[in-house]
Amino acid sequence: MSVSNQMMKGLLDGAILGLIAKGETYGYEILEKLHAHQFPEISDGSIYPVLLRLSKKGYVETTVRKSDNGGPKRKYYTITESGKVELAAFQEKWKYLNSGMNNLFGSE
Repeated sequence: MSVSNQMMKGLLDGAILGLIAKGETYGYEILEKLHAHQFPEISDGSIYPVLLRLSKKGYVETTVRKSDNGGPKRKYYTITESGKVELAAFQEKWKYLNSGMNNLFGSE
């Protein structure tokens, strides 16, 4: 099933912030975690614009380091204080929306 781009854009910001809040991580690892949690329709190229946007907004900080396995350098992401505030706001909005949707569709 296809999910609309607008719907995915809003959800992906919150999902990625939530993953980064759990600990420092890098782009490909974020992608793997999203797939492991069965997040739909995520491609390699779709998370990097989100990471750039979150960085520009000051929600995440980046550090470039050598890869542990001798590969190319990786950009690692950590959440900032303003990112934590944004994540908390997202989670509240999600709970509110999810509750409404469950009430609506659960009544059928």
